[in-house]
Amino acid sequence: MRSAGVLAGRWSLGALLITATTVTRGQDWPQWGRSPQHRGDASVAGQPLTAILADVVYDPFAELESAASGGDLTVHYAVPLIDDTGIYMEFKSGSYVPTALDLQVWGVKKLVWGQTGLAEVWRFSSDWKPLPTGSWEPVFHPVLAGDFLYVPGSSGTVFKLSRETGEVLSIARPFPSDSSLFVAGGLAADSAGNVYYNALRLNLSDPWDSDSRGGWLARIGSDGSTSAVSFASIVPGAPAADAPCRGQFTTDLPWPPSPTAVPPSSPCGSQRPGLNAIPAIASDGTIYTVSHAHLNNRYSYLVAVRPDLTPLWAASLRDILNDGCDVLLPPSGTPGGCRAGANRGVDPATNERPAGRVSDLSTASPVVLPDGAVLLGTTSSYNYLRGHLFKFSAAGVPLATYDFGWDITPAVFAHDGTYSILLKDNHYEVGSYCGSPVCPAETGQYDLTSLDADLVPEWRFTNTNTSSCTRQADGSVACVSDHPDGFEWCVNQPAVDAAGVVYANSEDGFLYAIGPDGKLRQKMFLDRAIGAAYTPLSLDSAGRIYSQNFGRLFVVGSPARVLESPPPPSRARSIRFR
Repeated sequence: MRSAGVLAGRWSLGALLITATTVTRGQDWPQWGRSPQHRGDASVAGQPLTAILADVVYDPFAELESAASGGDLTVHYAVPLIDDTGIYMEFKSGSYVPTALDLQVWGVKKLVWGQTGLAEVWRFSSDWKPLPTGSWEPVFHPVLAGDFLYVPGSSGTVFKLSRETGEVLSIARPFPSDSSLFVAGGLAADSAGNVYYNALRLNLSDPWDSDSRGGWLARIGSDGSTSAVSFASIVPGAPAADAPCRGQFTTDLPWPPSPTAVPPSSPCGSQRPGLNAIPAIASDGTIYTVSHAHLNNRYSYLVAVRPDLTPLWAASLRDILNDGCDVLLPPSGTPGGCRAGANRGVDPATNERPAGRVSDLSTASPVVLPDGAVLLGTTSSYNYLRGHLFKFSAAGVPLATYDFGWDITPAVFAHDGTYSILLKDNHYEVGSYCGSPVCPAETGQYDLTSLDADLVPEWRFTNTNTSSCTRQADGSVACVSDHPDGFEWCVNQPAVDAAGVVYANSEDGFLYAIGPDGKLRQKMFLDRAIGAAYTPLSLDSAGRIYSQNFGRLFVVGSPARVLESPPPPSRARSIRFR
């Protein structure tokens, strides 16, 4: 499990002087989820899955990273960003040491289509470094806005690059320089070219067991102005940092210890952003982000902020669910169930109504639906680690939930005056709420699911492939049947085309195209992907599909249509900030 117009600008740094002129370009997939609303919906029909048009390594450390994590690639990657001139992709360099992730260098390369596939035009290396999680590598995620590419930097800064040349035009600095302050999650942009992102400051000597030192939602205006608002001010109803917040039981299983048991309490910690969440922006300019108490993510919120960064509302993810003991779990008193006599619907770990939890290991980000409602995927441990998907009204009223939400930003297909919500729906082979024999694992089942506007399933497509495959040196594919329950969907946001065909990658190494009726249209083997990271997909205006597989970018489509974008210039350029 795991701005329209033409710009002429000058920027000086020491002896470096850059002059750049850019022109407005179309944007096929400029950010996470393509639109400010994060719906993951392309405006064109996808090409047939006929051939692999490009195969580019962007993470040369994937094998080392996987080995260091026991066979799982515990890394979050950016979605390929696309405009009508090329592709902007995260690339890693430097060196890899498991205990010092900051020795790696994160950057962006611009690639364009040429007669032999994708060719590099320029590259930019950022001084951004990940938060010191010690486990999953946080996401490094740029955004295209107007004529520019914005790239995360150190100390909460953001570089503004020319899309044409990759040259630095300016650096946005909403915060004083501070090595303990990080861009947390990716960048998002609204339709006017304003950029939004979360930032977090840590106590680096004890980052996760002592309170955070502040969290902020930052804004870079299309005019270059900067502003930021603290999470303390936009989540006003949350418990104070030193307030006692209830955790979970530590007594012998099964839980809860008794129908009246109360879990232990400890300081909540300050409200701050999730480490990998990316803000979403509604058509009226409302910004949606996520928050949780630094020391206890059972106190999590979906947060709405006005365009001027004043608070609108913060909706708690507590006291909404009621599906724990004897509902999603086996009967109390039986294997996998709660202790006999438990209260119906409670989380066995807390003896309270279950909480939706914003996880720092998840990239789940808000999605603004066509009717103005908002989706958010969350995690929870008591329902076989499946989490929940929440739907809130534009006023912050809870409307519906679905019992899967782990590390997923759903795609949305608008049709017939309504819409469908498309997401992975994995049943992992894990115990119900604990890892001991008291909680035997459920049988694996791995679905792509379409939900209607009320979060009711419309169809499910189950991965029934049982074979692990590997591409041989001669291009052939060799397979062995060793996964009787199929393979999980390795996707944290699928993509859906204009015809309602949803694209998703699986741990079996295949890229799938599933029709709006839930039937398989096509699938294509890319390469072995066992233990691969959850990754997002994108489509360009020609309908080519951009998928990721174990640190490699695969572009799939029709060979006859490769040369539908300009050929690359004759020389590549390399730019590094120092």
